[in-house]
Amino acid sequence: MPPNPDSSHAHKGLLASGKTLAPFGYPAFRAIWIANLVSNLGSMIQSVAAAWLMTDLTNSHVLIALVQASTTLPIMAFGVFAGAIADNFDRRRVMLAAQSGMLLISTALALVSWAGMIGPWSLLLFTLLVGIGTALNSPAWQASVRAQVGKRDLPQAISLNSVAFNLARSVGPALGGVLISLWSTSLAFALNALSYTLLIVVLLRWRPQISPPRRIPMMASIAIGLRFCAGSGSVRRILIRGFCLGVGFAGYAALLPVIVRNRLHGSEIDYGLMLGGFGIASILAALFVSNLRRRIGSEAVVGIGTIAFIIGYLILMQAGNMPAAIPAAFAAGSGWVLALTTINVAMQVRAPEEILGRCMSIYQATTFGGMALGAWGWGTLSDYTTIPLTLAAAGAWLTLSLVLLRLLAPMPMKGEGIAED
Repeated sequence: MPPNPDSSHAHKGLLASGKTLAPFGYPAFRAIWIANLVSNLGSMIQSVAAAWLMTDLTNSHVLIALVQASTTLPIMAFGVFAGAIADNFDRRRVMLAAQSGMLLISTALALVSWAGMIGPWSLLLFTLLVGIGTALNSPAWQASVRAQVGKRDLPQAISLNSVAFNLARSVGPALGGVLISLWSTSLAFALNALSYTLLIVVLLRWRPQISPPRRIPMMASIAIGLRFCAGSGSVRRILIRGFCLGVGFAGYAALLPVIVRNRLHGSEIDYGLMLGGFGIASILAALFVSNLRRRIGSEAVVGIGTIAFIIGYLILMQAGNMPAAIPAAFAAGSGWVLALTTINVAMQVRAPEEILGRCMSIYQATTFGGMALGAWGWGTLSDYTTIPLTLAAAGAWLTLSLVLLRLLAPMPMKGEGIAED
């Protein structure tokens, strides 16, 4: 691993190496984390606005669910190519290009929405384009964390990045709901466009001291990443777990807008509060997931997270009003972070530095591909049956996966397959 440029890392108290908050002792990580928090806040505001706007534009559960799927489907479709790009080019420049593109797309979405020219399919097109930008950005961003912190603090950095995402998830949805009720979805879309600017400025100023990437042809580069992931038993098991969790978890986010509107008879603010509860629980879980993983192991943490999400489905199935549904958001939010953060860390520490972007893109393509497939599948099922039956089916998928995969694809043991850089 190349020498870390942030030699001013603090070594006392909460910032001591190995502690939960240690990554904040690195100036680059701290600046990027704050800027990423702002960007995530804007993304959550836009996500709420797009999902709620779709319930105004159509009664189709499939189209409503596809709002969620359209942001994750590009990661499955283009993620592997994005990973090769992240390993063949300057990752900072790749992130700058992706962030700039999403700024332009979100600005266009705000203008079209403000002019009243938006429809169900054009809304899906815009969310799909934003998803393509996310697909390009994600492998470069995930792979760049090693250039921001020391190796010992990498798991904590991943957890803190999860905190940033879920802090935005806890505040953004409620703020988005208020903005929609007071003004319109166009304002929410405009604020998201504005939120990209801080991260762009931070990336322009960041100068990591890393070795220039060794460029090889795109398809050959992709083949190397695929061969590594296919040839590593521990990585194969991580990918299987990520896919199955993605399918099972997707039902919650995909169907929540129609559940709040039609079953709970809530408003856009209530929808924001449900997402906010999910985010708050995610933050709390992210703060102790690293310590919990060290004490009881990855398999146990993934199991606890999966069970928590199943409990969230069970609560949501029975809820007839907002107060009864709020506990579901807390159960699902904690389960999401416990399971997916543990799998993310397991993947990152087992990927060699020179192909890290490709490995993370394959992981994300698998996991988010599962989410896209799940969102489409659960949305289609709910159109033909009922929402409670669909939630029960998603919970049954997670239960069956948990039981079978503990035997067939267990999480790697401590030290198994760890990459040496």
